[in-house]
Amino acid sequence: LRARIADFDLVLTYGGGDPVVERYLALGAHDCVPVYNAVDPETHHPVDPDDRFFCDLAFLGNRLPDREARVEAFFLTAAALAPSRTFLLGGSGWEGKQLPTNVSLLGHVGTGEHNALNSTPLAVLNVTRDSMVANGWSPATRVFEAAGAGACLITDAWPGIELFLEPGAEVLVAYDGADVARHVDELDQQRARAIGAAALARVLREHTYAQRAEQVEALLRVPA
Repeated sequence: LRARIADFDLVLTYGGGDPVVERYLALGAHDCVPVYNAVDPETHHPVDPDDRFFCDLAFLGNRLPDREARVEAFFLTAAALAPSRTFLLGGSGWEGKQLPTNVSLLGHVGTGEHNALNSTPLAVLNVTRDSMVANGWSPATRVFEAAGAGACLITDAWPGIELFLEPGAEVLVAYDGADVARHVDELDQQRARAIGAAALARVLREHTYAQRAEQVEALLRVPA
């Protein structure tokens, strides 16, 4: 592997920040640059609320082995700790899962409805896969899609979040389900809208796919 990596002048990586860059350089790569996820504002943007998605906290994600334990810790635990609040769980595979009584199942939510699901609830939750948390600096596409819709986003904690959104102002960060429950309990519509608006402004300013394309073009441009 080291010999093969050393043949590359440039490695573009999906995420991982400095830890991943340092590993590639240690293997002999001449340079390594992360090109992160982003938002396409033509497809992900604020829309009018949809009555089907009114709740205090929504989470959308398919049931996967490297995600389920974290969904239990951050979403289902929060629901159990906040019995007076309403929670929506979307995604495939959750049928038959034992849920707190204040959690409603949505099942599969098509991509055409993601904007409404992000725009309607008081807040939406991002739960990151184990491997992405371990690496850090690896925001899921859903982070940018939610911010692009002006959602008040609560995310589980992972190294590097501050590179993309400012904690407390543009995103709320939680270290466990109790933190998620506390964030939801302390939110009102005014603060939620302010956080969502700040996140939207940030991603449009710094994290669009058009800007990522410009980054790649600059990296690949051959000097005259």
